[in-house]
Amino acid sequence: MGNTPDILGMTGLLFFGCMSSSNFHEIKNALAIINENAGLLDDIAQFADGNRPINPEKMKTLSAKITKQVKRADDIIRNINRFSHSVEKPMERIDLGETVAFVARLTERLAAIRGVTVKTVPLASHIHITTSPFFLENLIWVCLDFAMGFTGHGKTVELITETNNVGGQIRLTRLEGLNREGAKMLASREKTALLEALEATLVTNPETGELIISLPKIFQQGVTRQK
Repeated sequence: MGNTPDILGMTGLLFFGCMSSSNFHEIKNALAIINENAGLLDDIAQFADGNRPINPEKMKTLSAKITKQVKRADDIIRNINRFSHSVEKPMERIDLGETVAFVARLTERLAAIRGVTVKTVPLASHIHITTSPFFLENLIWVCLDFAMGFTGHGKTVELITETNNVGGQIRLTRLEGLNREGAKMLASREKTALLEALEATLVTNPETGELIISLPKIFQQGVTRQK
């Protein structure tokens, strides 16, 4: 597949831009709330200068709101930082369940915009595989983005991490609206390129309403393979 690197590059760039802009928007929202509450604290301080009584409970509430948003912004920045560094690592040993949970956090706002709840259900034990973190994150998002269009009345996508006979797998379940025609819509050059780069397979099962991504325990060739 001679044009695979070009497809992967463009797909990765779009994915990176989508995740970055969405999470930076969330930081902006957090800062707006901090700014609003800081303004209220300033108003209270001015009341105090005028010898008006201060309501301690209101001060505590405003302080708690600011602290909450600072933590929220810090968590988002940590996610973006981790996401950015994943581009630098062509191959790494990862915890599959933790990576799935990370992508769910990274895409939380995009799911919320569509009114969809994303739940992750990892195994009690860890599943470690050696793979390309960035391409895997991209593939999970491509499948999750698709799955969110077939949640039906439940408006929930459940991601279940499991072991299988080649390494590990991710099942995206509770796709009540998935049918055979819908399953065909998942086919794309971008998805195919990601699967090839990760040596992964993707199965759609309209009968059970799920997608299954299967990944090898050790990533052997990736995009460096020569033909």
